[in-house]
Amino acid sequence: MKPNYIALSIPVFFILIGVELLVCWLQGKKYYRLNDSLSNLAQGIGQQVTGIFFKIILGFGYIYLYNNYRFYTLPNTALVVFCMFLGVDFFYYWFHRMSHEINALWAAHIVHHQSEDYNLTVALRQSWFQGFFSMFFYYPLALIGCDPITFAALSSFNTLYQFWIHTQTIGKLGPLEWIFNTPSHHRVHHGSNPKYIDKNHAGSLIIWDRIFGTFQEEDEEVYYGITKPLNSWNPVWANFHYWAELWELAKKSPGIWNKILVFIMPPGWQPKELGGMQYPKEIDKTHYHKYDVRSSRSINSYSFFQFILLLVAASILLFVEKELASFQVYGIATGVILGLLAIGAYFENHRWAIWLDIFRLVLTLVILLTIEAEWLRYSSILFGISILVWAKMAFSKHPELV
Repeated sequence: MKPNYIALSIPVFFILIGVELLVCWLQGKKYYRLNDSLSNLAQGIGQQVTGIFFKIILGFGYIYLYNNYRFYTLPNTALVVFCMFLGVDFFYYWFHRMSHEINALWAAHIVHHQSEDYNLTVALRQSWFQGFFSMFFYYPLALIGCDPITFAALSSFNTLYQFWIHTQTIGKLGPLEWIFNTPSHHRVHHGSNPKYIDKNHAGSLIIWDRIFGTFQEEDEEVYYGITKPLNSWNPVWANFHYWAELWELAKKSPGIWNKILVFIMPPGWQPKELGGMQYPKEIDKTHYHKYDVRSSRSINSYSFFQFILLLVAASILLFVEKELASFQVYGIATGVILGLLAIGAYFENHRWAIWLDIFRLVLTLVILLTIEAEWLRYSSILFGISILVWAKMAFSKHPELV
């Protein structure tokens, strides 16, 4: 349906992350932690890799409605495209707002809010399955006559705009705060402070929050994350943990109607028999601490090294997947996801991460040997051998792995 503008922007993302890291170092700010940052980036890689298999399904509905049921065929004049951009941003606001107010949608969107830090890597922390819910909100644009290519471009721009607002290094921006979504506005949105929850849902323009009553000024220190912390670096669990919580709550809820309500009511809702609505509590600033697990320097070094190779592998896959057989795409994608899972397990000091890593490497190398492009096949084998040698050196003696 569309060029992958997000994938094309990956180099720019990492350049800007590097710039923010430099600014933080110069200012003595500790806005980055290796385990949290790589966990954020792992979610972004996972979203792009899983998106390979979902993009046809996600785009089909929009294209079908446009081709068969549109009321008009809108011309791509500057004025019309600007109006279509307003439409994309408007429907994004309602999708985003509903993702905070309906449990089933929050179960997908929650991934983006799990980080207890706030920096540019958080912008790339995305749910692997949110696209299944978001596309329905944009179908009115297909009926109006916004062609799929223009919609794809405007939607991607709306997503790309939101990258730069995930930072603490930029303060308030004066009059721009009245119209545009800014870092200050979006810091509020990521806050777990009760007064900040479910506020500032804007994509590019903050005007929708001001119009529909969900605007909140940044006027107290922001504590980032979700009210019940994830407390894990596991990227797979991050995408499923809230679904598991909803399932458990549904099993305990009396009556079929209450079980249904569990998935369509707001986060915190429970049947009155189980205590009724649970509202967020004020932050206990005295005892507040972020989830963290100490890992050795060699584990951190290996995990970072492995992450870079996984990033390269995922990036190559995004651009060459049409040239590969289905089993090769599935095999490499599985290897990338298992590698990201292994990184999370290393950061949590799980010894089984080593065995998962070995299985992932063997699987990936077997798949790569079937690829006809020799430069990719042989360079990947060399990469695989170097990783195995590094792993043997890095994890020969690590009593902290349990």
